[in-house]
Amino acid sequence: MRRKLFVPSLLAVIIAATPFFGAVTKYETDVNHSNVGFSIPIAGGLSFVRGKFTDFAVTIVYDDKDVTKSSVNAVIKTASIDTGVERRDAHLRNPDFFDAEKNPEITFKSTSIVKKGKSLTAHGTFTMHGVSKEIALPFTINGVTRDAKTGKTTLGLTARTTLNRKDFGINWGRPDNPNFLGDMVEIELNIITRAASPQ
Repeated sequence: MRRKLFVPSLLAVIIAATPFFGAVTKYETDVNHSNVGFSIPIAGGLSFVRGKFTDFAVTIVYDDKDVTKSSVNAVIKTASIDTGVERRDAHLRNPDFFDAEKNPEITFKSTSIVKKGKSLTAHGTFTMHGVSKEIALPFTINGVTRDAKTGKTTLGLTARTTLNRKDFGINWGRPDNPNFLGDMVEIELNIITRAASPQ
Protein backbone atom coordinates (compact mmCIF):
# COMPACT_ATOMS: atom_id res chain seq x y z
CA MET A 1 0.00 0.00 0.00
CA ARG A 2 2.79 2.42 0.87
CA ARG A 3 4.46 1.74 -2.49
CA LYS A 4 1.25 2.52 -4.39
CA LEU A 5 0.86 5.81 -2.54
CA PHE A 6 4.51 6.71 -2.94
CA VAL A 7 4.60 6.52 -6.75
CA PRO A 8 1.83 9.08 -7.54
CA SER A 9 3.15 11.35 -4.79
CA LEU A 10 6.60 11.26 -6.35
CA LEU A 11 5.14 12.02 -9.79
CA ALA A 12 3.27 15.02 -8.40
CA VAL A 13 6.49 16.41 -6.94
CA ILE A 14 8.34 15.93 -10.25
CA ILE A 15 5.57 17.63 -12.25
CA ALA A 16 5.46 20.57 -9.85
CA ALA A 17 9.21 21.02 -10.15
CA THR A 18 9.33 20.74 -13.94
CA PRO A 19 9.89 24.06 -15.82
CA PHE A 20 6.88 25.20 -17.84
CA PHE A 21 8.22 24.63 -21.33
CA GLY A 22 6.27 24.08 -24.51
CA ALA A 23 3.41 26.46 -23.72
CA VAL A 24 1.85 29.07 -25.97
CA THR A 25 0.33 31.57 -23.58
CA LYS A 26 -1.66 34.76 -23.99
CA TYR A 27 -0.55 37.50 -21.60
CA GLU A 28 -2.34 40.74 -20.76
CA THR A 29 -0.94 43.88 -19.14
CA ASP A 30 -0.71 44.45 -15.43
CA VAL A 31 -1.16 48.21 -15.89
CA ASN A 32 -0.48 49.04 -12.24
CA HIS A 33 3.06 47.69 -12.54
CA SER A 34 3.84 48.72 -16.12
CA ASN A 35 4.96 51.96 -17.75
CA VAL A 36 4.78 53.43 -21.24
CA GLY A 37 7.19 56.34 -21.11
CA PHE A 38 8.92 58.80 -23.42
CA SER A 39 11.33 61.71 -23.37
CA ILE A 40 12.03 64.51 -25.86
CA PRO A 41 14.85 67.07 -25.86
CA ILE A 42 14.10 70.75 -25.37
CA ALA A 43 16.14 73.94 -25.57
CA GLY A 44 18.56 72.42 -28.05
CA GLY A 45 19.18 69.40 -25.84
CA LEU A 46 19.85 71.35 -22.64
CA SER A 47 17.09 69.36 -20.96
CA PHE A 48 14.40 66.74 -21.58
CA VAL A 49 10.67 66.62 -21.02
CA ARG A 50 9.64 63.21 -19.78
CA GLY A 51 6.15 61.79 -19.78
CA LYS A 52 4.02 58.68 -19.97
CA PHE A 53 0.68 57.34 -21.10
CA THR A 54 -1.52 56.03 -18.30
CA ASP A 55 -4.18 54.16 -20.29
CA PHE A 56 -2.85 51.32 -22.40
CA ALA A 57 -3.09 47.60 -23.07
CA VAL A 58 -0.38 45.26 -24.33
CA THR A 59 -1.30 41.72 -25.32
CA ILE A 60 1.45 39.17 -25.90
CA VAL A 61 1.04 35.69 -27.29
CA TYR A 62 4.24 34.04 -26.14
CA ASP A 63 5.66 30.75 -27.42
CA ASP A 64 8.36 29.71 -24.97
CA LYS A 65 9.60 26.98 -27.31
CA ASP A 66 10.17 29.41 -30.17
CA VAL A 67 9.96 33.10 -29.31
CA THR A 68 9.92 34.01 -33.03
CA LYS A 69 6.39 32.53 -33.17
CA SER A 70 5.22 35.01 -30.56
CA SER A 71 3.29 38.23 -31.25
CA VAL A 72 2.64 41.63 -29.66
CA ASN A 73 -0.34 43.94 -29.92
CA ALA A 74 -0.36 47.30 -28.11
CA VAL A 75 -3.06 49.97 -27.85
CA ILE A 76 -2.36 53.31 -26.11
CA LYS A 77 -5.06 55.89 -25.46
CA THR A 78 -3.67 59.18 -26.73
CA ALA A 79 -5.63 61.37 -24.33
CA SER A 80 -3.97 59.67 -21.35
CA ILE A 81 -0.68 61.51 -21.97
CA ASP A 82 0.82 62.82 -18.73
CA THR A 83 3.92 64.99 -18.46
CA GLY A 84 3.05 66.32 -15.01
CA VAL A 85 1.94 69.74 -16.31
CA GLU A 86 -1.78 69.86 -17.12
CA ARG A 87 -1.53 72.95 -19.37
CA ARG A 88 1.16 71.26 -21.45
CA ASP A 89 -0.78 67.99 -21.55
CA ALA A 90 -3.86 69.83 -22.84
CA HIS A 91 -1.71 71.33 -25.61
CA LEU A 92 -0.30 67.90 -26.48
CA ARG A 93 -3.85 66.55 -26.87
CA ASN A 94 -4.90 69.28 -29.30
CA PRO A 95 -4.34 69.38 -33.11
CA ASP A 96 -0.88 70.97 -32.74
CA PHE A 97 0.35 67.58 -31.55
CA PHE A 98 -1.56 64.31 -31.16
CA ASP A 99 -5.06 65.59 -31.98
CA ALA A 100 -6.44 63.07 -29.50
CA GLU A 101 -10.08 63.60 -30.45
CA LYS A 102 -9.41 62.70 -34.08
CA ASN A 103 -6.72 60.10 -33.32
CA PRO A 104 -7.72 58.48 -30.02
CA GLU A 105 -5.26 55.59 -30.18
CA ILE A 106 -1.59 54.89 -30.79
CA THR A 107 -1.10 51.26 -31.83
CA PHE A 108 1.58 48.71 -32.58
CA LYS A 109 0.87 45.32 -34.12
CA SER A 110 3.77 42.97 -34.72
CA THR A 111 4.18 41.10 -38.01
CA SER A 112 7.27 39.11 -36.99
CA ILE A 113 9.69 38.52 -34.13
CA VAL A 114 13.36 38.20 -35.09
CA LYS A 115 16.02 36.66 -32.87
CA LYS A 116 19.73 37.23 -33.53
CA GLY A 117 21.91 35.73 -30.84
CA LYS A 118 20.46 37.07 -27.61
CA SER A 119 18.84 40.08 -29.31
CA LEU A 120 15.10 40.17 -29.97
CA THR A 121 13.26 42.59 -32.24
CA ALA A 122 9.56 42.94 -32.92
CA HIS A 123 8.84 44.17 -36.44
CA GLY A 124 5.41 45.57 -37.11
CA THR A 125 3.07 48.44 -37.94
CA PHE A 126 3.12 51.48 -35.67
CA THR A 127 0.31 54.00 -36.03
CA MET A 128 0.32 57.45 -34.44
CA HIS A 129 -1.42 60.69 -35.38
CA GLY A 130 -3.18 58.84 -38.20
CA VAL A 131 0.12 57.80 -39.83
CA SER A 132 1.19 54.16 -40.08
CA LYS A 133 4.79 53.07 -40.57
CA GLU A 134 6.74 49.84 -40.30
CA ILE A 135 9.16 49.98 -37.38
CA ALA A 136 11.59 47.69 -35.56
CA LEU A 137 11.20 47.54 -31.78
CA PRO A 138 14.14 45.92 -29.93
CA PHE A 139 13.05 44.29 -26.67
CA THR A 140 14.30 42.16 -23.81
CA ILE A 141 12.36 39.47 -21.97
CA ASN A 142 13.26 40.11 -18.35
CA GLY A 143 11.89 36.77 -17.20
CA VAL A 144 8.91 34.49 -16.79
CA THR A 145 7.83 33.40 -13.31
CA ARG A 146 5.24 30.94 -12.12
CA ASP A 147 2.91 31.32 -9.17
CA ALA A 148 3.23 28.18 -7.05
CA LYS A 149 -0.39 28.42 -5.86
CA THR A 150 -2.25 29.23 -9.08
CA GLY A 151 0.16 27.80 -11.64
CA LYS A 152 -0.29 30.98 -13.70
CA THR A 153 2.77 32.72 -15.15
CA THR A 154 3.90 36.34 -15.26
CA LEU A 155 6.10 37.72 -18.05
CA GLY A 156 8.10 40.94 -17.93
CA LEU A 157 9.75 42.78 -20.81
CA THR A 158 11.48 46.04 -21.63
CA ALA A 159 11.52 47.70 -25.05
CA ARG A 160 13.30 50.83 -26.24
CA THR A 161 13.37 52.70 -29.51
CA THR A 162 13.64 56.23 -30.93
CA LEU A 163 11.10 57.78 -33.30
CA ASN A 164 11.08 61.01 -35.26
CA ARG A 165 7.83 62.80 -34.42
CA LYS A 166 7.82 64.53 -37.81
CA ASP A 167 7.66 61.15 -39.55
CA PHE A 168 4.15 60.97 -38.08
CA GLY A 169 3.08 64.48 -38.99
CA ILE A 170 3.67 66.02 -35.57
CA ASN A 171 5.48 69.11 -36.81
CA TRP A 172 4.72 71.82 -34.25
CA GLY A 173 7.46 74.24 -33.26
CA ARG A 174 7.50 77.40 -31.16
CA PRO A 175 6.93 80.41 -33.44
CA ASP A 176 9.65 82.37 -31.65
CA ASN A 177 12.08 79.42 -31.56
CA PRO A 178 11.23 76.64 -34.05
CA ASN A 179 14.16 74.51 -32.87
CA PHE A 180 13.23 74.65 -29.18
CA LEU A 181 11.50 71.26 -29.30
CA GLY A 182 13.55 68.33 -30.57
CA ASP A 183 12.37 65.88 -33.21
CA MET A 184 13.66 62.57 -31.84
CA VAL A 185 11.51 60.98 -29.14
CA GLU A 186 12.92 58.19 -26.98
CA ILE A 187 10.38 55.52 -26.11
CA GLU A 188 10.75 53.10 -23.21
CA LEU A 189 8.26 50.39 -22.31
CA ASN A 190 8.49 48.46 -19.07
CA ILE A 191 5.71 45.91 -19.15
CA ILE A 192 4.57 43.22 -16.73
CA THR A 193 1.95 40.87 -18.12
CA ARG A 194 -0.06 38.08 -16.51
CA ALA A 195 -1.28 34.92 -18.17
CA ALA A 196 -4.84 35.28 -19.43
CA SER A 197 -5.21 31.93 -21.19
CA PRO A 198 -5.33 28.51 -19.47
CA GLN A 199 -1.98 26.82 -18.95
